[in-house]
Amino acid sequence: MQILFGFGLAILVAFAAYRAHSLSRSGAFAATLVGAVVFGMGGWQWAALLLTFFISSSALTRAFKKRKTGLDEKFSKGGRRDAAQVFGNGGLATVFAAWHFFQPDAPWVWVAFAACLAAVNADTWATELGVLSPRPPHMITNPAKEVEKGTSGGISLIGTLAALGGSGVIGFLAAALSGLAAPYPAAWTMGVAVTLAGLLGSLFDSLLGATVQAIYYCPACDKETERHPLHTCGAATTPKRGWPWLDNDLVNLGCAIFGVAVALLLVR
Repeated sequence: MQILFGFGLAILVAFAAYRAHSLSRSGAFAATLVGAVVFGMGGWQWAALLLTFFISSSALTRAFKKRKTGLDEKFSKGGRRDAAQVFGNGGLATVFAAWHFFQPDAPWVWVAFAACLAAVNADTWATELGVLSPRPPHMITNPAKEVEKGTSGGISLIGTLAALGGSGVIGFLAAALSGLAAPYPAAWTMGVAVTLAGLLGSLFDSLLGATVQAIYYCPACDKETERHPLHTCGAATTPKRGWPWLDNDLVNLGCAIFGVAVALLLVR
């Protein structure tokens, strides 16, 4: 019954997000699958963390959409999340929710699940709120180098503080719910560990963006971008740096994996 109820709730949430233009059609189907597993196999506590990530990130995307209008050329996709984005952000968390269903007495699974969402929430908040910075960001690999807003690998003080806030929301909600979701000792210590892991995960995301993520160049606009094969102006983009197969969705997955690794090291 819990799985059936979770599937029904997932359909409702995905449909509402689709109607609100937060998800594309493929994103809605992917979100239904993710939600069905998390809601149905995890439970309401696990669903609460997932919904906190999804609602807060979607709200920030909509709230600062106008501030990001001039940055669309930088990002590979728009504000409507497709299936690849949904799985890149929530796929690993879905695996841990399913793991909990078969191994409910393993408290580390709750830590791993929370760390996944803390990392991707931190990254999303940093991206959405970093545009509010009055100063241009600096390359994470070269703090002396200023770059344009939206540049992969660029970080700012406001963006980093936003990442800490996004991570902390998940970390401390996970601590508050830990007694109900999984028997975990020292819950608030775990919350701090998850918060720190999420922040470091978002910084790792920036590091990947500055080094090995696939970045392209638009000769017509004389700008670098994640978009390929065509830029927003319609011109063909050419490879500039990074691994061709490592797009932003895989970088987000790497962010989640790194967050999990840090959290499990901190709480072992």
